[in-house]
Amino acid sequence: MCDLPPKLVGEKILTKIPITSLRAVRSTCKLWKTLTKELILGEASAARQQFLGFMTMDSKVCSIRFLLRRSKDKENEKDLVDLSIKQVDLLNQVEISKVFHCNGLLLCVVKDHSRLVVWNPYLGQTKWVRPRTDFNILDRYALGYDKINCHHKILRFVEITRVPRYEIYDFSSNSWRVLEVTRDWEIDPWALGGGGGVSVKGNCYFFACENILNLEADENGEVTDREDFLLCFDFTSETFGRRLPLPFHSCIDEAVTLSCVRDEQLAVLYQNEGLSEDRFSTVEFWVTTGIEPNSVSWSKFLTVDMRPFTLSGVRFDKCMAASFFIDEEEKVAVVFDLDGYLPTETARCHTAFISGQDGYFKPLSLGVAPDVGEPCPITGRMLTRYCPPLVCSSAYYPSLVQLKQPRKRKERDV
Repeated sequence: MCDLPPKLVGEKILTKIPITSLRAVRSTCKLWKTLTKELILGEASAARQQFLGFMTMDSKVCSIRFLLRRSKDKENEKDLVDLSIKQVDLLNQVEISKVFHCNGLLLCVVKDHSRLVVWNPYLGQTKWVRPRTDFNILDRYALGYDKINCHHKILRFVEITRVPRYEIYDFSSNSWRVLEVTRDWEIDPWALGGGGGVSVKGNCYFFACENILNLEADENGEVTDREDFLLCFDFTSETFGRRLPLPFHSCIDEAVTLSCVRDEQLAVLYQNEGLSEDRFSTVEFWVTTGIEPNSVSWSKFLTVDMRPFTLSGVRFDKCMAASFFIDEEEKVAVVFDLDGYLPTETARCHTAFISGQDGYFKPLSLGVAPDVGEPCPITGRMLTRYCPPLVCSSAYYPSLVQLKQPRKRKERDV
C-alpha cells in the first residue's frame, strides 16, 4: 500500500475515509500520516465540496456527510442528493443528548446529566468532565477558548431558578470556577434544543430576550412581546458583551435557532408564523457579514415561503428548536426536525428539509423517530414526546488540540 502514488492515495482513498477512522489511517505509515495532515488540515481541505459534521439522533452521536448538486436542466431535473449518517462507534456505550462544536472539538452532554465528554474526532481522544456540583437537566452549555492563552473552556449555567448560576471549566487547570454575572436579560431556554450556545471565532453567541420579570403584563396578565437580541460570551474576558441587534423582531411563540458557517459567521433561522393573510408564514435564513463580541452586521441568505406546505403540517416548532446548517456553494439550508406537526396516528420520522432558491424544497426521511414520552406524574397517562435530531451547526474541520486528562488523585488525597 505504501508503494501507491501519493496522489492516488490522497484523492481516491484518504478523502473517502470517515473522520472518525483517521486515527487508524495515520498509524499505517509515515507517508499516509503526512498525506492525511495535508488533505484534512492543510490547504487541500479548503477544496472539499461537501458538508462534514456531527449530530445527535436517538441519543447517539452520528457523523454526517452531505453533498448536493442541483441539476441545471429545468425540464429534466435530476438532483444529486447524498446524505450519509453513521453512528460513531467510539461513543456507542453512552447516550448523548446534545453536541456542541468549537475549533475541531465536540462537547457532548450525557443524557443522564452525570458527565460531559469532550471529543477530538481527528485525534480520537476523549476527555471526561465531572461537575463541581451535580449537573441538572436545566443546565445549558457553551464551548470556546481563550484567545490569549489558547485554553479551551466550558461555560455552564442555569437561569430557570431563583438564583441563576454560572460556572466555567478551564481545560488547563481541569477545574470549575464560579462566575459572578449581573444580568437584565435571560437566554431563550428553547434555542438550539435547550439554550446552548453557538461558537464563532472562539466566542459563544446566544439568542436572548429581556428579563420577563422587568416587563409589565397586559390587561390579561400576560407578557406577549419583549425585546430580543444576541448576546456574546467572551471566553477570554469571561464576560457577556452588550446586546447585539437581530435583523428581525420575533414574537414569543416564533422559532429562532442559531447556527454558524465554518466557525467564521453566525447564521440564524427565523420562522414568521404569519398571523394574518398579508403576513404569510415564511422561514428566513440570515448570516453575518461581520461579527465581534460587541458588533454585528447581517445579510439575508434565503427566504422560504411555507404556504405550499401548510397542509402537510411542516413547520419548525419553537419548542423543538429545529437545528440546521448552511451549504454556501449550493445556496441551500438543511433543517433537521420531525416530518410534521398535524395530529396523526402514524409514526413520526426524523427528517432533513433541504431549502434553496427558486422555491426548492426537498424533505428526506432519516427513519422513524421513537416515542420517548413518559407517564404523566398526575394522571399516569402516557405522554407522547419525540426528540428531533440536533446537528452541530458548523462544518467540521479537524484540529490537533490535545485533550489532556486530569491528574489522578492519590489515595491519600481522596
